[in-house]
Amino acid sequence: MKSVYKFLLIFLLVIISGFQLSGQEKGKKKNYANTPDEIVPYERFHKPYLNFFDTPQLFTGPGRNKPDPKGLKEVRIGFLGPLDSTELVPQGRQMLNGCILAIEEANKNGGYKGIPFKLMVHNDFGLWGAAANKVVQMDDEHVWAFVGSIDDINTHVALRATLKLEIPMVNTGDPDPTLTETRIPWLIRVISDDRQSSYALAEYIYKVKGLTRVAVIRVDNRYGRVGIKEFREASLRMLHPLVLEIRYREGDTVFAKQIQRVIDSNPDAIVLWANAEAGGMIIKQIREKGITLPIFGCDRLMSPEVLKIAGKDAEGLVTTCQYNPTLNNPKLKAFQKHYYERFGIEPDVFAAHAYDGMNILIAAIRKAGLNRYRIRDVLTDLKTFQGYEGITGKIIFDDAFNDIGSIWMTEVKNGKYHFFHSPLDTLVVK
Repeated sequence: MKSVYKFLLIFLLVIISGFQLSGQEKGKKKNYANTPDEIVPYERFHKPYLNFFDTPQLFTGPGRNKPDPKGLKEVRIGFLGPLDSTELVPQGRQMLNGCILAIEEANKNGGYKGIPFKLMVHNDFGLWGAAANKVVQMDDEHVWAFVGSIDDINTHVALRATLKLEIPMVNTGDPDPTLTETRIPWLIRVISDDRQSSYALAEYIYKVKGLTRVAVIRVDNRYGRVGIKEFREASLRMLHPLVLEIRYREGDTVFAKQIQRVIDSNPDAIVLWANAEAGGMIIKQIREKGITLPIFGCDRLMSPEVLKIAGKDAEGLVTTCQYNPTLNNPKLKAFQKHYYERFGIEPDVFAAHAYDGMNILIAAIRKAGLNRYRIRDVLTDLKTFQGYEGITGKIIFDDAFNDIGSIWMTEVKNGKYHFFHSPLDTLVVK
């Protein structure tokens, strides 16, 4: 009799386990940062016993019971971005403009309980450690949170300071994939990173275009090194290892040696990982050599500066981009109109994501009150802003607080960027 009961118990456990496994399969979570299955590390060989970024990093410290301060005349929000003495100044100024516009609109709508928001602006000028000093200054100014920055090294440094000072940080410009992997629970990122861009490029180059031999030219700094790493590893896992990866120094204007090495490697495509100015010069010099190979690039090559420098030689260039400025979206159209009226220039991707990030931050402050810990809780709860409809599209956060929403691609045709969906894009964008 006992053996019968034992058999029934085992049978019941097997049935329950089957239902559980079936349910898990139906509700299967996406891979970290939307990584395609075939690009997941070691996917062909072994399943991991632990997925490190599948659960949000919690903050369990005190501070949430601190009351709102009394008698404030302004609610201060910080800004950290490259505004002087760096090649990222154009992007930094666009990011600042996006924040200014969001702040001005919020104040027209009552600010925080009738108290106006004020932007405390700080220049991220690139000296090692300076970003941390700027965060300390913002703490002295009693900001409740801040938006910043773009340069990956400086943003990493600033992030360490936020951990010590406990200030919420909304990043809208740094694509470094390792930024959120620090597991510092005071950060959310409102822009797709280089991992997303790399996967989109790899899928498009190898699967859509059927190319197999890719040579890479990249800038010799952290942006180039960390960004191209994701593309290199994706290529290897898709069984198309790079035929060449060659670097140039920041500030170079002549790329003859790199281009000759590319020719000698006999590729069928070229990928550039560069900022806009250098990227435009490289493209022009490649075409002047008579090389007609297709050229692909990172998101920073989706820039008017590339078209200005490369001219007709930019025709056919394919890049990624973190949003589509040509969508027929009323909110986007209104933003573009107001931005141009206010600043006299067209907004770029950094302005658009800064505008979305600042609006998310303002909404979090309004919901949480003037308490950094509760603001952090709202920003990172993965509920309040999950699926937030920004001007850049629907914002989706993963468990590491990355924005893994739509990544777009562009192709230069007749001197203009034409946008199309990435082969990895599973979102329906209207």
